[in-house]
Amino acid sequence: MREIIAEELVRIDDERLTFVTVTTIDVDAELNRGVVFFDSLDGPERDDEIVAALDELRPRLQSAIARQIRARKTPVLVFRPDEVLRSAERIDDILRTDGDGPPPHADPSAES
Repeated sequence: MREIIAEELVRIDDERLTFVTVTTIDVDAELNRGVVFFDSLDGPERDDEIVAALDELRPRLQSAIARQIRARKTPVLVFRPDEVLRSAERIDDILRTDGDGPPPHADPSAES
């Protein structure tokens, strides 16, 4: 489903969604609800605008899913920013900038 939504977002000409990436989708076992997590290069300050745009496009996205998957029903999509990904990015940034040495995952042989 992630690929279907991502492909559909590429086809949609909405500048609010230009830098949006679908990171993961959590669907319950009964296919009643699918939480679509996204990230954007525009940052968290545009999350409300992005959620509003995705909400407007929900019927189109659900129709695209219904056409391409073989299931009795299509989950109702709910859109949320991917806070787990953002937290991981913040931790990575902190680790890179904390202390005097190279980042923890840097190649020590690359130092001059």
